[in-house]
Amino acid sequence: MTKETLLIGQTLAFEADPFQQGIDAARYDSRGGILIRDGLIAATGTADDLRRKHPMAEVTDYGDGFILPGFIDAHAHYPQTAMIASWGKRLIDWLNGYTFPEEMKFSDPKYAFEIARTYFDLTLANGTTTATSFTTIHPESVDAYFTEAQSRGLRAIAGKTCMDRNAPERLTDTAQSAYDDSKALLEKWHGQDRLIYAITPRFSPTSTREQLNALGALWAEHPDCPMQTHLSEQTEEIAWVRDLFPEARDYLDTYEAAGLVGPGALFGHAIHLTDRERARLKETGASLIHCPTSNTFIGSGLFDMDGLMRESQTIGLATDTGGGSSFSMLRTMAAAYEIAQLRGRALHPAELLWLATSGSARALRLETKIGTLAPGFEADLVILDLASTPAIAQRATRAQSIWEAVFPTIMMGDDRAIQDVRISGKPVRV
Repeated sequence: MTKETLLIGQTLAFEADPFQQGIDAARYDSRGGILIRDGLIAATGTADDLRRKHPMAEVTDYGDGFILPGFIDAHAHYPQTAMIASWGKRLIDWLNGYTFPEEMKFSDPKYAFEIARTYFDLTLANGTTTATSFTTIHPESVDAYFTEAQSRGLRAIAGKTCMDRNAPERLTDTAQSAYDDSKALLEKWHGQDRLIYAITPRFSPTSTREQLNALGALWAEHPDCPMQTHLSEQTEEIAWVRDLFPEARDYLDTYEAAGLVGPGALFGHAIHLTDRERARLKETGASLIHCPTSNTFIGSGLFDMDGLMRESQTIGLATDTGGGSSFSMLRTMAAAYEIAQLRGRALHPAELLWLATSGSARALRLETKIGTLAPGFEADLVILDLASTPAIAQRATRAQSIWEAVFPTIMMGDDRAIQDVRISGKPVRV
């Protein structure tokens, strides 16, 4: 007989997008249950109903623990783990002063594996069960990331970061080697267990037209893979792109001309968009990835969550570590709230939780696999303690609704709020 596990606690699932349908899109149960079988969610409902229907299931009762889909980080740089929270630079200076020197170290497989282990230790401790990461130009950095993710049974996304100009010589490849290396790594890793390969030009300033075209050709050959890059993060960057690509209509056009815009395209940041870019992104079904702690830390600008959601853009949420200053998706949600407030829109806790789970899953084209508590979905889960610190606990005791109870954890929570994490239904030591 197949073993069944029943998890009991407060449960929250999204049946629709709360940005479009309001908070009624969320289904909350103060005493809910999640039945897990063979790594998948087999059933959801009230704890009493599931106990009665599945009397032989092994039960874990989390009490007031808040059971959610595991957090999904839709844009990160695992090679920047060791240099997170490096002081005081704008984007270009920050890349030259901190990022590129650190990324040079990833030619050493031993170092790459060490950082990959540390990275997944930190993300899991913060309740992140799926991460989408850039690597470096070194194939060893891709192998380290995927090997470590596979050993832990994780769903993970990554690709070799390609750059053939405007970077140190030890961090540049060529148009041909970017294509060849990416293709070989794609064939090696894509679809293995729960791994997904992402075609990854870093951004237009560090790729020639020839390299962008080569990666566009590779994506055309493998459209089931995502393509990840950066777009319109800072105004200085946009001016640089204008100088490098004088023929382009705008920043997005540098990718569009190479066949790098469409369903499965993941554009990190997307803060300073033109009207044409916004319309084209919506038309093509590309995804925008909001990186709020990075945007404030590096001084990039304020993402237009309200306006873009009103346009029905596809948006995910991400830490952007190490440009982002935290591995925590709770802190990321808090920063998203703060940025939206500065633009005159108070995001509801339901919207924030949706962005970190179902919304990011949709942005990654994984909305039928992860990000929702529903039968058939992969049982990657995070259980939150909504009274993890004295400050949070004293506020939560005064809550009049589940939203008032969870909001203090979103705004003030950290890894202490992570009561448990499950990957394919199995508990992870965090």
